[in-house]
Amino acid sequence: MTDVGDVIARTHRAEWARVVATLARRFGDLDIAEEMAAEAFATAVERWPVDGVPPNPGGWLTTTAHRKALDRVRREARREEKHREALMLSDTPEPLGAIDDDRLRLVFTCCHPALAMETRVALTLRMVGGLTVPEIAHAFLVQETAMGQRITRAKAKIKAARIPYRVPSREDLPARVTGVLAVLYLIFNEGYLASDPGQEAVRGDLTAEAIRLTRLVRALLPADGEVAGLLALMLLTEARRTARVSASGELVTLGEQDRGAWDRELIAEGHALVRARLATGQAPGRYQILAAINAVHTDARDIRDTDWSQVVALYDQLVRLDPSPIVRLNRAIAVAELDGPGVALAEVDRLPLEGYHAFHATRADLLRRLGRSVQSRAAYDRAIALAGNTAETAYLVRRRDQLPGP
Repeated sequence: MTDVGDVIARTHRAEWARVVATLARRFGDLDIAEEMAAEAFATAVERWPVDGVPPNPGGWLTTTAHRKALDRVRREARREEKHREALMLSDTPEPLGAIDDDRLRLVFTCCHPALAMETRVALTLRMVGGLTVPEIAHAFLVQETAMGQRITRAKAKIKAARIPYRVPSREDLPARVTGVLAVLYLIFNEGYLASDPGQEAVRGDLTAEAIRLTRLVRALLPADGEVAGLLALMLLTEARRTARVSASGELVTLGEQDRGAWDRELIAEGHALVRARLATGQAPGRYQILAAINAVHTDARDIRDTDWSQVVALYDQLVRLDPSPIVRLNRAIAVAELDGPGVALAEVDRLPLEGYHAFHATRADLLRRLGRSVQSRAAYDRAIALAGNTAETAYLVRRRDQLPGP
C-alpha cells in the first residue's frame, strides 16, 4: 500500500494541473474541473491498491475525471438541449490559441485582468499549482476561510463573465502578461522555497512547471524583455537548488554554498539570456534587473569574487522601478558588502518590516558583524519566531548559538 500511495502522490504532483486543465478546456467550468479531478484521485486511492497501478496513470485519471464530469453535467441537465450539449462535450475540441498547451491556457484564464492580482495568484496556485487552500492562505497571511471565499468568488466571476478558456489574442496579451509573469514567479518561489521535510515532495515539481510555462510564454512573446528576464531569473535561481539546503536539512546561504554543485548548464542558459537582453540596449524591467543581479552572483567563483559595486548599482536601478521595503532590504545586504555593516544597518533600521523574518535575520547578521552580540541575539530570536520553514529556522538557531555569551 505504501508503494501505491507513493505512486499516487507522485502522480498527483505530475498530473494534477494537466487533468484540471483538460477538464477546464472541455467543460469551461473551473468548479467542475477541480472537483472532478479531486474525485478521480480519490477513486485512484480506492482502486489502485486493489486493481494495480494502470500503465498510463495520467490517462486513467483524465478519463475517469472526464466520465465523472459528464455524469455530473447530465445529472444537472434539466432540458434536452442541455443534455445534448453534455454529450457533445465528450469529444475533445480543437486546440485553441497560439500554443497547444492546456496548462498555459489555464494560467491565462486564472490571470484575467478582471480579477484582482492577489486573486489571480491564489487561483493559479490552486488550479495549476495544486496547492491546498490552507497552504495558499498561509502564503498570503490570511485566514483559511477568507482565502477559500476568495478563490470561490474568482471561479464564479470567471463563469459569470464567460471568460474564455484560451491563450488570448495578440491584442489582449499586454493586459494579461504582467499578471501571468507575476503568478509564474510566485509559483516558482512556492516550489523553490519549500525546504521543510515533506514540502519538497509535495511542491518539488512547481519550479519545473513554472519554468516550462515561462518557456511557452516566451515562445508566444519572443521579443518581450521581461519574459526573457523572468526565464533567466528562474534558471539562475534553480541552478543553485541542490546547494541551498544541507544534508541535515539546514539552509545554506549563498556565501557558504558549494558552487561546484551548481547546475552549470542552467547558469550558461541564464547568462546567455541576460547578455542578449543587454545587447538590445533597451531599458530593463524588474525581472531583467533581478536576473542580472543573479548573473553577477553566479559568475563569481567565490563569494569574495562577487562584484558588489555592480550588484548595488543594479539594485539602485531596481529601487527606481520598485522602491518597496523588501527591495531596499535586499539592496542593504549588498551595501553591507560594499560599504560595511554599519552603513547597511542604518538603512535597514529605517524600513517598515517589523513583521518580516528576513528583516530581523538581516539585522541580526549586521549586528553580529558589528560585535553587538546582545542586540544580535534579540534580533535572531525575533527572526526565529517569524521564520517560515525548518531549514531557515535551523540556520538561524545555529547562528544565534554561535554568538559569544553576554
